[in-house]
Parts: sequence; C-alpha cells; structure tokens
Amino acid sequence: MDKIARTTRDIGLRLRAARTGAGLTLAHVAGRAGVSEGFLSKLERGQAAASIANLIQLAEVLGLGMHELFPNEGAPAMTRVAVHRADSGHLEEVAATGYRWRHLGGGAPLDRMEVFHLVFPRAKGMEAMVSHPGQEHCYVLAGEVLFQVGDAQYRLKAGDGILIDSQQPHRAENAGRGQAQVLMSVARPADAAGVPDWWHLSSLKKEESKP
Repeated sequence: MDKIARTTRDIGLRLRAARTGAGLTLAHVAGRAGVSEGFLSKLERGQAAASIANLIQLAEVLGLGMHELFPNEGAPAMTRVAVHRADSGHLEEVAATGYRWRHLGGGAPLDRMEVFHLVFPRAKGMEAMVSHPGQEHCYVLAGEVLFQVGDAQYRLKAGDGILIDSQQPHRAENAGRGQAQVLMSVARPADAAGVPDWWHLSSLKKEESKP
C-alpha cells in the first residue's frame, strides 16, 4: 500500500471512529458537512479521497482538530515501551468544565489501549451520558466518584474501580468534598482507531443537543 492509499485509509478510520463514537449517523454528519452520504461512506472505507475543504468541514462537525486526521509519521506504529515520571507533563484543562487530564501512555495507531490521569473538580459534573466503542476501566486514586452506567449508579472511593463496556451510556462526577483523581484505561476495538475521549464526547453531545 503506497503512502497516499495508506493515508486515505487512516483518515477514513479516524472519521468513522469519531462519528460512531459520538453516536452520529452517516446522514447526519454528511448533511452538516455539506457532502453526500455515499461519499462519506466511501471516505470512511478509504475508497475516496477528500479535498481539504471537505476535511475541514467534517472535522468541524465531529469536533476534531485537523492534526487528528493525519497520522504522525514520526511516531511509532505501536508503543513498545513508554515511561512516564511523576513530574513529567502537565494536566490539560477541559475548557469550561474544570476537569483536568494527563495522557500517560498508548494512543499510537496500532495501540489498543490508552491510559489517562483524570482530576475531577468539586464544583462541576459531567452532565451528558456518553457511549463509544471499546471498554474502559476507572480506578479511583483519591476522593469519591459517582459512576452512572445506564440506569445504575456506583459510588466508588479510593481503591475502588469499575470496568464497563463503553457502548453503554455512562457518565461520572465527583461525589466527595474535595477533588477526585482517577486512573482511566481505555481499550479500543480493532476497527476504531482514534475513538474520541469521553470529555470530548461529552462536549460534542452537549453541542448536538442545542436547538
């Protein structure tokens, strides 16, 4: 497979993963991006090439950055060894939510796992229920967190954890008096490269719910 064909395939996989992860139909995304449903279907399967204008429109609809559509040629296809130190990296803040997170490992094109350190603020919670392909495990490092999976709720304290099929609607919020910290491991299915993270899905679904 030559470089153009490989890049076309990878872009299609990322678009499909972002769309299905957000629970959006081909017709919905195609309509908002101003492309035909048939074209988007072919694009997701790597059977069509898109113009830069099309990619910009699709990325905007899916809440992706353009850099997320193109594989990093300098990055390994699969993580062999990755070490993170206690003082390496800083916590990124999710705009207007108070949530903070740090990527600890995984996420290369052929990786099926990613690990994150999450910090839940006391004042705000994750309002939207989200669902996406794969599985995730959350281990509470400090504080208390209330996980809602479908109609069930689970209150977890430091040392507790929960493993779920991420296709089920789920959300999490701080249930203690101070901030809560969670170690989250996400396992992706083989055909869903680049599944959006839960905080991205949450903000995307909020945007979709606006009139």
